[in-house]
Amino acid sequence: MAERQIQFNDGASYEQMMGKWSRLAGDIVLDWLAPEPGLRWVDIGCGNGASTQMIYDRCSPSALKGIDPSAAQLEFARTRPSAKLAQFELGNAMALPFSTAEFDAAIMALVIFFVPLPARGVAEMVRVVRPGGLVAAYAWDFPGGGFPLEPVQAEMRAMGMTPLVAPHPEISRIDALTALWTQAGLRDVVTREIVVRRDFADFEDYWRTCLLGAALGAEVAGMAPDDAVLLKERVRQRVPARSDGRLTASAKANAVRGTRPPLA
Repeated sequence: MAERQIQFNDGASYEQMMGKWSRLAGDIVLDWLAPEPGLRWVDIGCGNGASTQMIYDRCSPSALKGIDPSAAQLEFARTRPSAKLAQFELGNAMALPFSTAEFDAAIMALVIFFVPLPARGVAEMVRVVRPGGLVAAYAWDFPGGGFPLEPVQAEMRAMGMTPLVAPHPEISRIDALTALWTQAGLRDVVTREIVVRRDFADFEDYWRTCLLGAALGAEVAGMAPDDAVLLKERVRQRVPARSDGRLTASAKANAVRGTRPPLA
């Protein structure tokens, strides 16, 4: 049987579901990083360009590159205003097609749990950043229930189902990120927790948005109709709307940063 994998092939749907969550977390991360203007940035696992656009808007980069394994996501990224500066390339986080010390800052936004060998991905980030440069990432806290779709996935598990998740959810823990960055030889490693909230017009708006997830929509569509109805009602009880019908959902991410040491 073929291994179940999450596929990111719809940049517009990703934007409505995860892109907005990404920007909520990314705003906090960029405030925390407080980078100097004029840096050369690389956004690894840039997807549809949501995080790349934030770097373009907020960090005044002198150069900006994004890399992702999904051609469809990159096609969407190239429609953004950031494409006036940013160059988007198809590639692998574990074998970056960039020169050593090419960048001043490297970031992985909500990606590291998808990298087959996370330590190799971090080593590649370190390689392409100059000595003294910034290496950072943030990741939804899967073990801590911080993934935006956790309310739906929790009810799926309660119904005896196994929702599709990222290959390495455990790597998103703060202690795991600290160990990765430290073992990669980075200095001044610091972490922080990020909590974000997102408003929805009502439960139906929330539910439709959840079903735009890269895997969840297909999983729900493949259920027996009675199971799909039951799941929706269980989630409705888990994430109740306010008296005005509106609904606020929350998510939690962990972030890490470090500095590449001088060359020996």
